[in-house]
Amino acid sequence: MTIRLPDPGGALRTYEPRTEPLALTPGAPFTSRTVFSAAHVVADPYADVTPDAPAAVDWDATLAFRRHLWSHGLGVAEAMDTAQRGMGLDWAGAAELIRRSAAEAKAVGGRIACGVGTDQIASGTLEEVRAAYEEQLAVVEESGAQAILMASRALAAAAKGPEDYPEVYGHLLRQASEPVVLHWLGPMFDPALEGYWGSSDLDTATDTFLEVIAAHPDKVDGIKVSLLDARREIDLRRRLPDGVRCYTGDDFNYPELIAGDEKGFSHALLGIFDPLGPLAAEAVRVLDTGNTAGFRALLDPTVELSRHLFQAPTRFYKTGVVFLAWLAGHQSHFTMVGGLQSARSLPHFARAYELADGLGLFPDPKLAEERMKNLLALYGVTQ
Repeated sequence: MTIRLPDPGGALRTYEPRTEPLALTPGAPFTSRTVFSAAHVVADPYADVTPDAPAAVDWDATLAFRRHLWSHGLGVAEAMDTAQRGMGLDWAGAAELIRRSAAEAKAVGGRIACGVGTDQIASGTLEEVRAAYEEQLAVVEESGAQAILMASRALAAAAKGPEDYPEVYGHLLRQASEPVVLHWLGPMFDPALEGYWGSSDLDTATDTFLEVIAAHPDKVDGIKVSLLDARREIDLRRRLPDGVRCYTGDDFNYPELIAGDEKGFSHALLGIFDPLGPLAAEAVRVLDTGNTAGFRALLDPTVELSRHLFQAPTRFYKTGVVFLAWLAGHQSHFTMVGGLQSARSLPHFARAYELADGLGLFPDPKLAEERMKNLLALYGVTQ
């Protein structure tokens, strides 16, 4: 069986899908690394909503996908940008997601950490930004989940200089009941975060970031770095206080960063581990045995797919993530909150399908092929 796929130039080419998936079975959590998958949300396809209306979420399918990730030993990073925070999912929807996912994690024994931001306000004073953070931190802590302090668009707009960041973050860290993860999300993921930590010069911003951590090392479990710059992440993790972990958020260079070097390694909190979950879990279990070469042999071939999904404009990677979840059978439709399924082109989808199929990511390759052909037909591509 073959399938005709469009290329970026508009021509059709023939692709022969694989017939067997990789044999990837569920397993226990890992011993050498802490690994979170930032998980997407499943929209309710039958809800009568407009793109700017509050999100309508299919809670059963959304929670089922989290159970899938937990079954493979992965932690779930909930209500992060992969879940379309600020791109279709508002704070009310995120709060409901946090409560439901945290309860599900407790029921099945899964690890969960949840995003704390300020997206209930569009802008405000530093005091209002801090109050917004506090409201969300309380929801996460009351749910029993670990908190991830996300970068704030409102703080980026309100801050007058680097000195405002230690003030706001210091206040939050002092009141946090348990150590949190600090998230540095680069402007390629969200243009509104340009100049975060008070400077567009990344060296200066890094110094401010480290100042916040150094002042509260007992309240910082780790940092998540999403700058798509492997060398900068390595340099940053070598400057962290003892006991503070680095969670890579680099969806371009994650195999080498997780594998590490003679001076250390990164743990992981990655959006690409949503579609790669079972394969990533298998690779980390190989790494648990000390077999770094085997780990790289499994994970290195996935980088081409990840770089494709996260190509500029990077913030629309969520569209590819949900597309692959549909092809893999984790949801019955390709609909996204905010109508974001329209954010990528047909050639982009075709290449994502080809790369994911080549990796053996689809549990049912025939189902994935049929769904891809259905999508192609909607665009007028006949087989």
